[in-house]
Amino acid sequence: MKIYKNSFFYFVAQWLFMMVSYSSGIAQTEEFKLEIEQLTFGFKHHFFGYIGQCQTIPWNATGRYILALEIEAIDRMPTETEAAAIVLLDTHNQNKLIHIDSTRAWNPQQGTMFYWNPLAPDTQFFFNDKDAESGQVFTVLYDIAQKKRVREFRYKDTPIGNGGVASDGSAFLGLNYGRMARLRLVTGYPGAIDWSKDETAPDNDGVFLVNTQTMEKKLLVSFRALQEMLQEKFPHLNHGGLFINHTLWNRDATRVYFFVRAGWDGKGGDRVNVPVSIHTDGSGLAMHESHIGGHPEWDLGNVLIGIRKNEGERMDDQILYDVDSKQIVGQLGNADMFPKPEGDISLSPNGNMFVNGYSVGSENVYAVYRRSDGAFARSEGISKGQFAGDIRIDPAPRWNRTNDAILVPGIDSNNTRQLFVIRVIPKR
Repeated sequence: MKIYKNSFFYFVAQWLFMMVSYSSGIAQTEEFKLEIEQLTFGFKHHFFGYIGQCQTIPWNATGRYILALEIEAIDRMPTETEAAAIVLLDTHNQNKLIHIDSTRAWNPQQGTMFYWNPLAPDTQFFFNDKDAESGQVFTVLYDIAQKKRVREFRYKDTPIGNGGVASDGSAFLGLNYGRMARLRLVTGYPGAIDWSKDETAPDNDGVFLVNTQTMEKKLLVSFRALQEMLQEKFPHLNHGGLFINHTLWNRDATRVYFFVRAGWDGKGGDRVNVPVSIHTDGSGLAMHESHIGGHPEWDLGNVLIGIRKNEGERMDDQILYDVDSKQIVGQLGNADMFPKPEGDISLSPNGNMFVNGYSVGSENVYAVYRRSDGAFARSEGISKGQFAGDIRIDPAPRWNRTNDAILVPGIDSNNTRQLFVIRVIPKR
């Protein structure tokens, strides 16, 4: 039985976790250490992608292959026609790189929104691409056994790309990456068509829901509906255009949490950054006054992991936030463990291992916490170079399927961007 499918068992599990977290004298903990290994090398750059999506795992179901992009330059955003190579790292063959396809829909932060298909996780994965002639974004389903694209999700009226795949593989969320590129370049794809650019809050754009089997597409919530909700709270709202970022499925595939934003392009108007949640059947649209950080992660049930910003003080709590009650219901660890809880965070598939990646000077550091017994370790720093802004290298930790390794980015001694793995090793 999956405890997150029943709220009673969820809160029992949370209570047990919190007893460990708050206990000052844990009787027994099996401590672990963190070991770092560099996986990719050479004079080309290799990376997986951005933290902003929940439950994306770089490894396929067997654990043999790791997805990655290979690019020529990291000191700028890609040009409109520049392609990135899609590669597999064969971990059973000295991490040999296998080139399998390419994409024109990518950026240095989010990559191309890789997701192994939950319905065929051994061999199939999703990624985004962009038509070279029309600039229309679409989503691809690729099969490594057949060595080909087995499906393309193209919609001429609304050329959307994948913004996150449901944990049961039933659907993915669709976003207008052209609009995102126009209103905040780092979140979109240069040269992508923005069909709704003439309106600040269009009724034919927003968050889409795409059935992965039938390819049926529907608009889950429109910018117009979001604008109306915002105006109830902010009647004098004035902005240059809404866009959406970080569409996050919960682990039951029943709820989506995302940020409605505006004013991030530096062209004036009000700056908007409002958290919103909605049921995947289209009901329960809700705005949240508590902003729990730029990179939250879903916990079990309908609870998110994020930050609490104390008024006039630093952000010092890694909190648990219930989207139904709109209340903070607990926290993980303490401020010494997680000095920057707004950092990039990720929860392992089994819900027990938690990692927070944050910057210290020119390095990224990773704090790993085991909820079942409170065991904790902090990694050595991994260079993130001097890149900043749209081309910065965020910590972006991603767990494997066996809950004992994390894929992260870093800079090699030759100044190339490469992939590293942090392994969780029990102390003997």
